[in-house]
Amino acid sequence: MAEPAYLVASDSETTAEEKSSSPFPDIAIGIDIGTSQCSVAVWGGSQVELLRNTRNQKLMRSYVTFKDEIPAGGVSNQLAHEYEMLSGAAIFNMKRLIGRVDTDPVVHASKSLPFLVQTLNIGVRPFIAALVKNMWRSTTPEEVLAIFLVELRAMAELQLKRPVRNVVLTIPVSFSRFQITRIERACAMAGLQVLRLMPEPTAVALLYAQQQQQNVHENMGSGSEKIALIFNMGAGFCDVAVSATAGGVSQIKALAGTALGGEDILLNMMRHLLPDMDSHFSTRGIDEIRRMGLLRVATQDAIHKLSAQSNVQIDVDLGNGRKISKALGREEFEDVNREIFEKCESLIKQCLHDAKVEVEDVSDVILVGGCSNIPKLRNIITGVCKREIYNGINPLEAAVRGAALEGAVASGVNDPFGSLDLLTIQATPLSIGVRADGNSFVPIIHQNTTMPVRRDVIFTTVHDNQAEALIIVYEGDEKAVEKNHLLGYFKITGIPPAPKGVPEINVCMDIDASNVLRVFAGVVMPGVQNPAAPVMEVRMPTVDDGHGWCAEALNRTYGSTLDLVTVQKKGAH
Repeated sequence: MAEPAYLVASDSETTAEEKSSSPFPDIAIGIDIGTSQCSVAVWGGSQVELLRNTRNQKLMRSYVTFKDEIPAGGVSNQLAHEYEMLSGAAIFNMKRLIGRVDTDPVVHASKSLPFLVQTLNIGVRPFIAALVKNMWRSTTPEEVLAIFLVELRAMAELQLKRPVRNVVLTIPVSFSRFQITRIERACAMAGLQVLRLMPEPTAVALLYAQQQQQNVHENMGSGSEKIALIFNMGAGFCDVAVSATAGGVSQIKALAGTALGGEDILLNMMRHLLPDMDSHFSTRGIDEIRRMGLLRVATQDAIHKLSAQSNVQIDVDLGNGRKISKALGREEFEDVNREIFEKCESLIKQCLHDAKVEVEDVSDVILVGGCSNIPKLRNIITGVCKREIYNGINPLEAAVRGAALEGAVASGVNDPFGSLDLLTIQATPLSIGVRADGNSFVPIIHQNTTMPVRRDVIFTTVHDNQAEALIIVYEGDEKAVEKNHLLGYFKITGIPPAPKGVPEINVCMDIDASNVLRVFAGVVMPGVQNPAAPVMEVRMPTVDDGHGWCAEALNRTYGSTLDLVTVQKKGAH
């Protein structure tokens, strides 16, 4: 029987309430959409169960092919051969591309992928296209992800025999709020409502908390606090978290992440094997894409083999008399990727430092993700943490199982055995602040602050009789404001005439339990109790596409005429 065709809903469409005979009719499913693979899980009444597609696969490739009139994804579509995915008709690595502008180094690195990625380098969305019948068919990462989510939803509904509406998705630690809005938009296009977006190591921490709680119950103990270091590295991202767990409660003490992963390791090795790769594949014709696919498959296969053996032979014929024949050793592989491994090590040390945790206080070290079998990574982690890797968690299933647990908890499911008596106390993965003090980034809510949270900072004017102030909100941890993510902007008007430094402009930021960010700003004059003008309240982010242009336009139009300087910082509310 042919696979059913599924349609992607528009952003504005809503799904009507549907009746179900399921014992948990509204329970949210957990989805872990990895850069290269994805999985779906759900609370089955007594434990988490991973769902399978029609080919009995729990792990499915994250791609969508556009070779026919109706696009097909890795959930329902069976590739005849690995090279079919590298023919130009398939779009993958969508999680690496979503919500990024064409000046982003990650986007430029993606030009080596066997489909079209074009950039103008002006801070707008990159142009992405699949090769369909010798024509480039344009698409967006959101559309690709939505098509894929439609298939995942249909697969889940078929197995669960009920409508699926609510989801908990895992996301990388380094995702900006703008990228999060893009994920939410793709979910809306697929008819899904996002209950939670969990940083991947946070989902793993929740699964670990459940395991520790079950161990306490089985041993009839009270359960002391355990500190876990969680290292997650997949194809597209590297995340680290330090969590403190006791009694089913998991508190995230620190998070660190970056957009480095197995894809970067693969790209380094491809360039090592073919130093003139960029010029060799510059025309992006059908033959060039095919040859790029050949090199990619051969390199990927060699990397996988080096996890289990110390040497591997690579032989690939790229055509036009160009052949690669090379014996590659594990030591050479590690040397080529030294910078990536050093970055991984620094992330671990940074996370421990930010959490104010000493290595000897770490109870368990958890290694998850598609890169978890790389010996060098395992050696780095055990070397820094001075202990063996925790083996009680499947590294490829940990994140989705944690997401499914959160889905059950968020859906209000009660378990008589206490398996869902869980709570995750999350932390902000990135600092949030405003442009002030010249062209500096002034954090108001700092990285690794427990959520929900409210913080404020008092600013003042920089010019005499300054009647307006521009509030430009950024997210990140770089001192130079332009290196952070622009979230939005608004003006405060009606500042009473006064010498510079006299008006007090209070900027308050609030993140609620659902991770919604609101920014408040008001003006108070000395000796006056009430605000000089109505307080502004803005939900962030407000920028859409072209936010690279927005920052430049703001600088060009206003310069420093509406700037602010910091007066003092106030405590939490």
